[in-house]
Amino acid sequence: MSAPNPDEPQVTTAEREVAADAATIFEMIADPARQPAWDGGDNLAEAAPGQRVHAVGDVFTMRLTMGAERENHVVEFTEGRRIAWRPAEPGAAPPGHLWRWELEPRGEGRTLVRHTYDWTQLTDPGRFRTARATTTARLAASLDRLAAQAEG
Repeated sequence: MSAPNPDEPQVTTAEREVAADAATIFEMIADPARQPAWDGGDNLAEAAPGQRVHAVGDVFTMRLTMGAERENHVVEFTEGRRIAWRPAEPGAAPPGHLWRWELEPRGEGRTLVRHTYDWTQLTDPGRFRTARATTTARLAASLDRLAAQAEG
Protein backbone atom coordinates (compact mmCIF):
# COMPACT_ATOMS: atom_id res chain seq x y z
CA MET A 1 0.00 0.00 0.00
CA SER A 2 1.35 3.42 -0.89
CA ALA A 3 2.61 5.85 1.70
CA PRO A 4 0.33 8.73 2.66
CA ASN A 5 0.67 11.84 0.55
CA PRO A 6 1.22 15.19 2.30
CA ASP A 7 -2.36 16.34 1.63
CA GLU A 8 -3.98 13.16 2.94
CA PRO A 9 -5.64 13.53 6.35
CA GLN A 10 -4.10 11.19 8.89
CA VAL A 11 -6.06 12.29 11.95
CA THR A 12 -9.76 11.48 12.14
CA THR A 13 -11.98 12.79 14.93
CA ALA A 14 -15.62 12.51 15.92
CA GLU A 15 -17.34 14.03 18.92
CA ARG A 16 -20.73 14.21 20.55
CA GLU A 17 -22.32 15.28 23.77
CA VAL A 18 -23.47 12.41 25.98
CA ALA A 19 -26.11 12.64 28.70
CA ALA A 20 -23.91 11.02 31.35
CA ASP A 21 -21.17 12.22 33.66
CA ALA A 22 -17.52 11.94 32.65
CA ALA A 23 -16.68 9.41 35.39
CA THR A 24 -19.30 6.95 34.14
CA ILE A 25 -18.15 7.25 30.52
CA PHE A 26 -14.47 7.06 31.42
CA GLU A 27 -15.00 3.77 33.29
CA MET A 28 -16.48 2.29 30.12
CA ILE A 29 -13.40 3.30 28.12
CA ALA A 30 -10.68 2.60 30.71
CA ASP A 31 -11.94 -0.95 31.37
CA PRO A 32 -10.95 -2.98 28.28
CA ALA A 33 -13.41 -5.77 29.16
CA ARG A 34 -16.23 -3.27 28.49
CA GLN A 35 -14.92 -1.98 25.16
CA PRO A 36 -16.28 -4.72 22.82
CA ALA A 37 -19.84 -3.85 23.86
CA TRP A 38 -19.62 -0.35 22.37
CA ASP A 39 -17.00 -0.79 19.62
CA GLY A 40 -18.59 0.75 16.52
CA GLY A 41 -16.10 -0.93 14.21
CA ASP A 42 -17.10 -4.41 15.40
CA ASN A 43 -13.38 -5.17 15.59
CA LEU A 44 -13.04 -6.02 19.29
CA ALA A 45 -14.03 -9.51 20.47
CA GLU A 46 -13.01 -9.62 24.13
CA ALA A 47 -10.58 -8.56 26.80
CA ALA A 48 -9.92 -10.35 30.05
CA PRO A 49 -11.40 -8.67 33.14
CA GLY A 50 -9.08 -6.94 35.60
CA GLN A 51 -7.14 -4.83 33.08
CA ARG A 52 -8.60 -1.43 34.02
CA VAL A 53 -6.14 1.26 32.91
CA HIS A 54 -4.67 3.52 35.63
CA ALA A 55 -1.58 5.20 34.15
CA VAL A 56 0.68 5.86 31.21
CA GLY A 57 2.75 2.72 30.69
CA ASP A 58 -0.09 0.30 31.39
CA VAL A 59 -0.60 -2.37 28.73
CA PHE A 60 -3.88 -4.17 28.17
CA THR A 61 -4.54 -7.10 25.86
CA MET A 62 -7.50 -7.41 23.52
CA ARG A 63 -8.60 -10.21 21.20
CA LEU A 64 -9.95 -8.97 17.88
CA THR A 65 -12.94 -10.44 16.06
CA MET A 66 -10.59 -11.91 13.44
CA GLY A 67 -8.84 -13.81 16.27
CA ALA A 68 -5.62 -11.80 16.52
CA GLU A 69 -4.35 -10.52 19.88
CA ARG A 70 -3.28 -6.91 20.44
CA GLU A 71 -1.29 -5.36 23.25
CA ASN A 72 -2.40 -1.78 23.76
CA HIS A 73 0.27 0.51 25.20
CA VAL A 74 -1.19 3.45 27.14
CA VAL A 75 0.67 6.63 26.18
CA GLU A 76 -1.66 9.34 27.55
CA PHE A 77 -3.71 9.20 30.72
CA THR A 78 -5.57 11.68 32.91
CA GLU A 79 -8.13 9.95 35.14
CA GLY A 80 -11.66 10.79 34.06
CA ARG A 81 -10.54 13.04 31.18
CA ARG A 82 -8.10 11.52 28.69
CA ILE A 83 -6.76 8.14 27.61
CA ALA A 84 -4.83 7.08 24.52
CA TRP A 85 -3.08 3.89 23.47
CA ARG A 86 -0.98 2.50 20.67
CA PRO A 87 -1.87 -1.07 19.65
CA ALA A 88 0.80 -3.63 18.77
CA GLU A 89 1.13 -7.30 18.06
CA PRO A 90 2.17 -9.19 21.22
CA GLY A 91 5.84 -8.65 21.99
CA ALA A 92 6.31 -6.13 19.18
CA ALA A 93 6.77 -2.38 19.25
CA PRO A 94 3.65 -0.38 18.30
CA PRO A 95 3.71 0.48 14.58
CA GLY A 96 2.65 4.06 15.31
CA HIS A 97 -1.10 4.51 15.17
CA LEU A 98 -3.00 5.87 18.16
CA TRP A 99 -6.54 5.78 19.59
CA ARG A 100 -7.48 8.69 21.88
CA TRP A 101 -10.52 9.52 23.99
CA GLU A 102 -11.04 12.95 25.57
CA LEU A 103 -13.89 13.86 27.91
CA GLU A 104 -15.02 17.38 28.78
CA PRO A 105 -17.69 17.70 31.49
CA ARG A 106 -20.46 20.07 30.43
CA GLY A 107 -22.35 20.21 33.71
CA GLU A 108 -25.70 18.71 34.72
CA GLY A 109 -24.58 15.15 33.91
CA ARG A 110 -23.47 15.91 30.35
CA THR A 111 -20.08 15.28 28.77
CA LEU A 112 -18.52 16.14 25.43
CA VAL A 113 -16.72 13.01 24.24
CA ARG A 114 -14.09 13.26 21.51
CA HIS A 115 -12.72 10.13 19.81
CA THR A 116 -9.60 10.41 17.63
CA TYR A 117 -7.66 8.01 15.44
CA ASP A 118 -4.19 9.32 14.54
CA TRP A 119 -1.93 7.52 12.10
CA THR A 120 0.60 10.29 11.46
CA GLN A 121 3.37 8.10 12.92
CA LEU A 122 2.26 4.80 11.38
CA THR A 123 5.29 3.03 9.90
CA ASP A 124 3.75 -0.26 8.70
CA PRO A 125 2.62 0.09 5.07
CA GLY A 126 0.53 -3.05 5.49
CA ARG A 127 -1.73 -1.09 7.83
CA PHE A 128 -2.26 1.99 5.62
CA ARG A 129 -5.43 0.63 3.99
CA THR A 130 -7.07 -0.03 7.36
CA ALA A 131 -5.92 3.36 8.63
CA ARG A 132 -7.48 5.08 5.62
CA ALA A 133 -10.73 3.18 6.24
CA THR A 134 -10.99 4.50 9.80
CA THR A 135 -13.39 7.30 8.98
CA THR A 136 -15.25 9.82 11.07
CA ALA A 137 -18.38 7.68 10.58
CA ARG A 138 -16.64 4.64 12.10
CA LEU A 139 -15.52 6.70 15.10
CA ALA A 140 -19.01 8.17 15.44
CA ALA A 141 -20.47 4.64 15.52
CA SER A 142 -18.40 3.91 18.61
CA LEU A 143 -19.49 7.20 20.17
CA ASP A 144 -23.14 6.40 19.48
CA ARG A 145 -22.90 2.93 21.04
CA LEU A 146 -20.96 4.29 24.01
CA ALA A 147 -23.60 7.00 24.50
CA ALA A 148 -26.47 4.50 24.28
CA GLN A 149 -24.92 2.42 27.04
CA ALA A 150 -23.90 5.36 29.23
CA GLU A 151 -27.28 7.02 28.94
CA GLY A 152 -29.26 3.78 29.33
